[in-house]
Amino acid sequence: MKLKITPSTGNVFRDLGFRREEAEHLLVRADLMIQIQKLIASRRLKQKAVAKTLGVTQPRVSDLLRGRIDLFSTDALIDMLARLGATVRLTIKVRRAA
Repeated sequence: MKLKITPSTGNVFRDLGFRREEAEHLLVRADLMIQIQKLIASRRLKQKAVAKTLGVTQPRVSDLLRGRIDLFSTDALIDMLARLGATVRLTIKVRRAA
């Protein structure tokens, strides 16, 4: 049996069938969320301490750590990174027209 292999677009959300625009938003939010999770883990912070630092409830932190991307806007994630002492910079890459 021969396997059919489809090359990735470089965006897992696009590969899953999301529209191009929505896939870009999801990828940015996922990247921001991963950075928050890494900061929390590297500092070995408890959810209660994270909630206090971020100015949110502990259940909201739980949603964040469980990767509930649908519950967080880009703005909210950037605010959280800033409250954790991170600086956020955006890099734009222009690709050839599709």
